[in-house]
Amino acid sequence: MTPTQGEVWWAEAEDKRRPVLIVTRSDAVPLLTWIIVAPVTRTIRQIPTEVRLGAGHGLPDECVASFDNLQPIRRSFLTQRAGELQIEELDEICRALRGLADC
Repeated sequence: MTPTQGEVWWAEAEDKRRPVLIVTRSDAVPLLTWIIVAPVTRTIRQIPTEVRLGAGHGLPDECVASFDNLQPIRRSFLTQRAGELQIEELDEICRALRGLADC
């Protein structure tokens, strides 16, 4: 299964497992070895560079995807799909990216 932008996946690397939000555009994901993800954290700061996530996205707790900590990971590190943003929530990715770039 190929991940798409706005999906939440569990990623495993260096004996650590954590959820991430896929940021790379969907059309590019199958062509790339490395993709950009926003790591998910339970530390909620209520800042413009966070996208809220929770049970409706397949996660056990209320949390956020942190766009201040975007990182490239190997697509092969994605092990299990947890959930996804709803269509009406996808613009939250663009909002968080604008906050990151301050534009």
